[in-house]
Amino acid sequence: MSIAAHFDIEYLQYLGSDGKPVAEFPAAFRDPKALLPLFKQMLYVRTFDAKAIALQRTGKLGTYAASLGHEATHVGIGASMQPEDVFAPSYREYGAQFMRGVRPREVLLYWGGDERGNDFSGPKQDYPWCVPISTQCLMAAGAALSFKLRGQKRIAVACCGDGGSSKSDFYAAVNSAGAFTSPLVLCVINNGWAISVPRGAQTGAKTLAQKGLAGGLYCLQVDGNDLVAVLEGMRRATERARKGEGGSVIEFMTYRLHDHTTADDARRYRSEDEVKDAWTRDPMTRLRTYLTAQKAWSEAEEQAWIEECGKLVDIEINAYLETPVQPVEAMFDYLYADMPADLAAQRAFALAQEGR
Repeated sequence: MSIAAHFDIEYLQYLGSDGKPVAEFPAAFRDPKALLPLFKQMLYVRTFDAKAIALQRTGKLGTYAASLGHEATHVGIGASMQPEDVFAPSYREYGAQFMRGVRPREVLLYWGGDERGNDFSGPKQDYPWCVPISTQCLMAAGAALSFKLRGQKRIAVACCGDGGSSKSDFYAAVNSAGAFTSPLVLCVINNGWAISVPRGAQTGAKTLAQKGLAGGLYCLQVDGNDLVAVLEGMRRATERARKGEGGSVIEFMTYRLHDHTTADDARRYRSEDEVKDAWTRDPMTRLRTYLTAQKAWSEAEEQAWIEECGKLVDIEINAYLETPVQPVEAMFDYLYADMPADLAAQRAFALAQEGR
């Protein structure tokens, strides 16, 4: 029998669930102090996430997509990018966006129903939050192609979920990156569930990383709860892209420890035992255990930093709550250069309802 081609999907893991190394760390991370700033950022993201959920529960925020359990993947992705790169997020990669200069108050504005939050700080070339599933992958593919045509050493990075990797938009982005050898990194954040649909019901593929093989991309599966593995996987993909060696698909294995959004109740479709088991692989716990064992971190330092995080997040929350609400006509005034007659009539009606 002749074999036309043969492929393997490498799996990256350096730090086990118990916080002990399972492989030699890449040179850049052998000093545990090199991981401290990112660990502190992960704690900041988790503090923000908890306070955002509390805001929603008390009626001060709209539906919110939590990032609990994704901190290592998100922060690692953001830390691996350059300011001149382009990031196309979905709707929960706050850790990556904070690394790129987005302010928490802007995240809150967006989920509070104010589109000014989408005009966020940080690199202005980054794409806004994308709720339609995986359409951002095609946007990033277009940006990556433009970088190649211009001869620029820039890359485009897009994030989608495990369910998003089953969308035609994702496959079109894969094909584009392969056909044009463009500098695109597609990050599939596999948290086990596409809202209530389990990963096993979404695709028959053994891995989600292998979906990039059809386009000729570099494919890798990474323990997304291991910050070191995330950083190393992203390093490989971004270096390849900058050298003109083409795009990559990285599957980050993690878990959604909260509901899909605050409008969801995950108890209806997943078991308590499953969630308890996922907590044993919590990215925060394993990195804390490692850093503490290496004498690079302590419980006292953590308590002090969490207290500081609370104060910093409260500043952002207050800035959000104190932002004046836009007038009702704002929803009409920024859609068209020349407003259609039907919208003009709706605008007038809305103003009349307010007595203005």
